[in-house]
Amino acid sequence: MVYQGVKKLIVTRPIPKKRIQLSDVSPLLERIFLARGVTSAAELDRTLAKLPSPWLLSGMDVMVGHLLTAIKTRQKISIVADFDADGATSCAVAVKGLQLLGAGQVNFVVPNRFEYGYGLTPEIVALVKRQNPDVLITVDNGISSIDGVKAAKDLGIKVLITDHHLPGSELPAADAIVNPNLPDDKFPSGALAGVGVMFYVLMALRSRLREQGWFEQKQISEPNLAQLLDYVALGTVADVVALDSVNRVLVYQGLQRIRSGRGHPGLNALIEVSGRNPRTIVASDLGFALGPRLNAAGRMDDMALGIQCLLTDDPGLAKDIAVQLDELNNDRREVEGQMSREAMALLADMNVLNEQHLPAGVCLYDANWHQGVIGILASRIKDRVHRPVIAFAPAGKDEIKGSARSIPGVHIRDVLSDVAAAHPKLLSKFGGHAMAAGMSLKMHDYPAFALAFDEVMKLKLADVDLEQKIYSDGELTEAELSLEFAESLQNAATWGQEFPEPVFDGIFDVIQSRIVGQRHLKLVLRKPAGNLVIDAIAFYVDQPENWLGLRQIRAAYRLDINEFRGNRSVQLMVQYLEKLA
Repeated sequence: MVYQGVKKLIVTRPIPKKRIQLSDVSPLLERIFLARGVTSAAELDRTLAKLPSPWLLSGMDVMVGHLLTAIKTRQKISIVADFDADGATSCAVAVKGLQLLGAGQVNFVVPNRFEYGYGLTPEIVALVKRQNPDVLITVDNGISSIDGVKAAKDLGIKVLITDHHLPGSELPAADAIVNPNLPDDKFPSGALAGVGVMFYVLMALRSRLREQGWFEQKQISEPNLAQLLDYVALGTVADVVALDSVNRVLVYQGLQRIRSGRGHPGLNALIEVSGRNPRTIVASDLGFALGPRLNAAGRMDDMALGIQCLLTDDPGLAKDIAVQLDELNNDRREVEGQMSREAMALLADMNVLNEQHLPAGVCLYDANWHQGVIGILASRIKDRVHRPVIAFAPAGKDEIKGSARSIPGVHIRDVLSDVAAAHPKLLSKFGGHAMAAGMSLKMHDYPAFALAFDEVMKLKLADVDLEQKIYSDGELTEAELSLEFAESLQNAATWGQEFPEPVFDGIFDVIQSRIVGQRHLKLVLRKPAGNLVIDAIAFYVDQPENWLGLRQIRAAYRLDINEFRGNRSVQLMVQYLEKLA
């Protein structure tokens, strides 16, 4: 989003002095990779052979032992999923994968966020009990579910936790836990999403079944688990985890399956309703087109609808559900727009939009806000004020729920942990990651929490550079502003969180400018004294009318490929604008 009047500093990414030649890439691509810490061609290898062993994950041997027993004795298994895209894809991977490996009875439960909240709570256990399972498997949740695990164990249900969220000081008394962020875990990537953790569990389980001759005994073909990687790619990108070398392999392989026509019907339907081309889909499409539509089920209604879309093998049913998800996403956009306007009015009343009066941490609450949209709202406001933001909405019974989004340099879950340590009775529960977290508290404790949050944030921000920056990979020549180079960028790597897609900057003369879709700015640009004329677009521009009629701008942009009626052309996807003349 481009905000009117928000000044950012465009900084060229530093290149390490120690240069290691990367073969088969241009000097510009080599510079881009070096700026992201890549020092050898091996780090760009995205073949499945580069994935580390699943047995490096602590607890895997115990986990697989329980799953072997469950499969061989045909125990009933219930999957308990989170209500976001990572949870939904984790659930799909668990259900499909266990069935492929020979599990007989696999069901799932996904908590309705408006009734039950997050995680394996005693209330969710009571719901799961109706399925009469022998084994309960959590996906993308459970690491903080002390009471829920106890409730399940008291009912005689075996509990297996797969999660990636950061553990607290106490672990639940589950029968097995696999989480790459457990203390002293030897797995080389703590960045696995929940769906990646479940995929790794299945890989370990398959290898043990193979060793024991299970597939020969049952006269079934050993399944190729790579068929689940389209789910893994979607959940990994949608959960905005770091695309380290492990996740880049998982996402790339999933994208390759989709591009080659081997994606599941539900994903193909989501691609269709979002107007993307499956043959040329990229990671950012998963994050900005498919992820929001899948997430809309959990935000606005019930994520069970999204999971049904992923699991169905019927293309017609998948299309029908995808259309429903698209409609829910449109509803979410309308609600978000209204909440954003109300939030900006609150900020204006608080004088927060004046940088001299910015608090260290921003807390916002409105009694009419939608609980399912506060995370997106917090992200929007965080981008506007460049401070950690928590947006709250009512959750019933004098309780409110908050969703936090942070800025680089501030680990938001650690901030909440510090608040809880200093004020033990303020937070009912909390959890999350470095950049995003959730929490619950009593309505009457909101003023005290807002003050405590701001106090902790003042200490945290003391050593943080708060100047907003756009990191650029430099200026492109006219020859590099080409479809050929844009395609080479798309194919060179799997770009995403903490392995960012290249951004470039430059000064351009404005040949034409107009508003499209009410909030988007369509431009025709030319480099000064140059000959090349190129299209550009900036999405969701704040006060777009103020950018009309300019003669010259400075822009930070990504190279994008626009497809229209079978024609492909390069365009600039503008991330930031400055008025020059």
